[in-house]
Amino acid sequence: MTHPSPPDHRPVRRRKVFYLPGYDPIPPRRYRELYRREGAAQAEISGYRLAFGPRGDRTGFGWGVTGAFDGAAIGAEIEVLGWSDVVAASMGRSIPATYLQLVRTAWAYAGSGALGRLMRLRRGPVLAALYPIAMLLGQLLVAVAAGGIALWLAVALIGGAAGWLTGAALGLALARAVLRGFRRLDGRLFAYYLMHDFAFTAQAGGAYPPPLEARLAQFTDRVATALAEDWDEVLLVGHSSGAYLAVSVLADLLRGGREPRGPALALLTLGHVIPMASFLPKADRLRGDLAFLAADPRLTWVDVSAPGDACSFGLCDPVAVSGVAPPDARWPLVLSAAFTRTLSPEKQAALKNRWFRLHFQYLCAFDRPGDYDYFAITAGPLTLAERFAGRAHSPGRIARPVNRHTSLAAAP
Repeated sequence: MTHPSPPDHRPVRRRKVFYLPGYDPIPPRRYRELYRREGAAQAEISGYRLAFGPRGDRTGFGWGVTGAFDGAAIGAEIEVLGWSDVVAASMGRSIPATYLQLVRTAWAYAGSGALGRLMRLRRGPVLAALYPIAMLLGQLLVAVAAGGIALWLAVALIGGAAGWLTGAALGLALARAVLRGFRRLDGRLFAYYLMHDFAFTAQAGGAYPPPLEARLAQFTDRVATALAEDWDEVLLVGHSSGAYLAVSVLADLLRGGREPRGPALALLTLGHVIPMASFLPKADRLRGDLAFLAADPRLTWVDVSAPGDACSFGLCDPVAVSGVAPPDARWPLVLSAAFTRTLSPEKQAALKNRWFRLHFQYLCAFDRPGDYDYFAITAGPLTLAERFAGRAHSPGRIARPVNRHTSLAAAP
């Protein structure tokens, strides 16, 4: 399928960008620093100029950027739709509670049949989901072994009931210390972080928990406000798990009749993990949003991923693989960031085995840039529709329906 050209040329002079991050407890300030650092690098490589400054609208957290492209000046305001507080609240669990979370999450995916079907798409993100389970079980095994050795030594050296009592106390204390030590190392191991991430998605069988639904309603209001203002384009960017939240935000907005009256409306999803949610049995709301948005002509939806990103479902059409593509589906346009071509061999070597950093590459500079340029998209002179007009899906797009659960939420 080739996507048609936009009906009319719409030069961009003012753009509003909303960035919706994935499951990340770190405050949004990090995204401003990332944008400034990587944007300056991309501008130098690609031959345009970016200048950074404050926004006119101080609602929420964000920054301003002015792009100079072939003599044209474009002003953009970027706002982070933050939910790091919701993420942080979901991560505050004790070690025993995290292991209980492990059991529940593993059952949510394995018991529903989602795990096996996800493996048919891309093994990388599924292995990423299994990593915290394997790592936490490995840590538990080490802790139990350490405690067992302490018990054996106490019995061997002291003997009798005293040896058993002393050994049991020492073994339990040592096992606890080992588990606490591993948790302190989680900034490097990411086992607890990833466990909380997948557990958050699976906690209600794929349904959004109430705190998240409330936050999505706020995000929808923010985008609706921008659509009533004097912008040439309103662009919503969703990264990682923020991609499926962005889908729900725009589905709520358009379904509710709050459609664009002046600005062009666009959705850019990056490194999505949508099947991790949409394949769960109670993700009716998300599946309904995917089906609704896929056929809506009032927006442009481009999905960018890369097979080399092991933390995303690279080139998987999130609507089609979820089994909910309507007969008149037109979105998303699935494009590859083509890391093997857009990153030099030296850059690829530097990023080797740095899976999290590679998952954020969509927000960073490419030293051999191709069609995809995050900074030209957010601060450049073309709307998303114009930039990719007439483009076909990238070769290798996966569109076969694999999902077992295809029920949709009833339209409100």
